[in-house]
Amino acid sequence: MGTDDPSVPPHAQSAVVANEPHSRANPRTRARRSAYGVIHENTRHTTRFTVIGNHLAQHPELSLVAIALAVHIQSLPSNAPVDIRTLAERFPEGRDRIAAGLRELEVHGYLRRVRERTPAGRIVTRTISCNQPKAPRHQESGHAPVPVVPPGVVDPPNCNTPGKCVAPADSAPEEPTSRRKPREPRRKHPLPPVPQPAHPSPALLRTATDLLAGLHHQDPRLLLSACDTAHLAPGVAAWLQRDVSPAAVHHALTTDLPPEGPRRPAALLAHRLTAQLPPPPPFRAPTEPSPVRHPLRNCDGCDRGIRAPEPGALCRDCRPAASAHA
Repeated sequence: MGTDDPSVPPHAQSAVVANEPHSRANPRTRARRSAYGVIHENTRHTTRFTVIGNHLAQHPELSLVAIALAVHIQSLPSNAPVDIRTLAERFPEGRDRIAAGLRELEVHGYLRRVRERTPAGRIVTRTISCNQPKAPRHQESGHAPVPVVPPGVVDPPNCNTPGKCVAPADSAPEEPTSRRKPREPRRKHPLPPVPQPAHPSPALLRTATDLLAGLHHQDPRLLLSACDTAHLAPGVAAWLQRDVSPAAVHHALTTDLPPEGPRRPAALLAHRLTAQLPPPPPFRAPTEPSPVRHPLRNCDGCDRGIRAPEPGALCRDCRPAASAHA
């Protein structure tokens, strides 16, 4: 009763074991499934190719849109436009998906955006693409990497070379420090100062406030808060006091904006109000009143024609004789 019958056929495997992709009990299933994998048919490129690292092509956290955007940007020549509008015109994805992909590349270091000021005074955004953002310095200099043992890590007992032993397989990898500490919110810098009017008045400040509040009707990116409007209103009033029409002020604040839009609209408007402030109007001296011309009359003494304010006046020749008789 306790002996096994060798003539009995082996029992069928359970469904759990049969459906397990990496089961050792069914090597034929594992071999058959691996036959459906990709087969590379490669041809060596000699011209017009871009080298892309596997750290980007097989990145575990980047989305497919972000990886495709990084590959496309790295294949472009220098100074090629890579703003959101240009990429949206090139690819069928919308601006929201492209903007989200670019933000992913910025977070993982494959893309950097810096703002520069041109000689003409405009603020433009420069995009820097990094093909290997986390490249160690020893790869650039050609030296072999030097292992660094973190503090508090103890080598296994059977390690012959301290600092070079591999950690046990059951030890969990330590999370990066960047994931532990949340990114601190960026501090908002105060707005630049604006010109102040020489003689502020409530009516002038009201006109300046209405002008600033209506900027977003032409460009929705110029939507200002109440605090920003109160800060910029004296600068607009200073322009209006210098014989500048509201239409001219509106044109100076809304033209030649950056293609990707201002990051801080209030800071850009404050800079323009200060940098492009027109000169004061020329001084106009008050004109002297013209002399009064009296009507033409006849002198009562000699009947000569003279100009006098009232009838019966005498000319300058008859006045001495009339004074002597008086």
